Amino acid sequence: MEWFESWFDTPYYHLLYNNRDYTEAENFITKLTQVLELPQSSKIIDLACGKGRHSVFLNTLGYKVLGLDLSHQSIDFDKQFENENLQFKVHDMRNPIDSEPVDAVFNLFTSFGYFDNEQDDQNVFKSVYDVLKTDGYFVLDYLNEEYVRRVIVPESTIHREGIDFQIAKKIEGRHIIKDIRFEDQGKSYHFFEKVKLHTLETIKSYAEDCGFERIKIWGDYQLNDFEKDTSPRCINLFKKK
Repeated sequence: MEWFESWFDTPYYHLLYNNRDYTEAENFITKLTQVLELPQSSKIIDLACGKGRHSVFLNTLGYKVLGLDLSHQSIDFDKQFENENLQFKVHDMRNPIDSEPVDAVFNLFTSFGYFDNEQDDQNVFKSVYDVLKTDGYFVLDYLNEEYVRRVIVPESTIHREGIDFQIAKKIEGRHIIKDIRFEDQGKSYHFFEKVKLHTLETIKSYAEDCGFERIKIWGDYQLNDFEKDTSPRCINLFKKK
């Protein structure tokens, strides 16, 4: 079992990140759908949907949504939100997607770059390309390598519901590694996250090899233009040619 399969399927992962700003996320998603001019009849795949909050929000905006995630626990949780236009399935993003062609695929909040094998990264792009309609959009919301290198905090402690998560971060080669240690009910736990610091050029190469065209890069969730040295995000917009 790879690190993301075990870590993402624990309740501690969701506890650690339960402070995420969902208002900011919903504002970002609203702006994104407006900029893309996606009509309400559009079908969108939320790839790596986690606990489904963004899938649910997209659905409230009037879209037909398919939420996909590797975590069985997350998808089991998400099933409570299903309706005629909102479905959830367990899926590994490296594999072909079983769906009718869709208008857009969103991969949001750094849900990419987990795989050691470069072919796995390329397979993600191919699976997305194959499920999109011609002229469909792929949004890859990723970290900005230059910004991460500049602002990395080596050690920190995060308090969540009586648990102290001890976080250590370091950059090793082309990866940023987050070491996570904590105790709960007398038991010690140790997990880690390992994400590739993909360059703009590498991401563009993956996309173009499949037939995508990159038409825009935004630098934050307000959709400001990307600045290599200062933008906290690298939000790529690709179009299927």
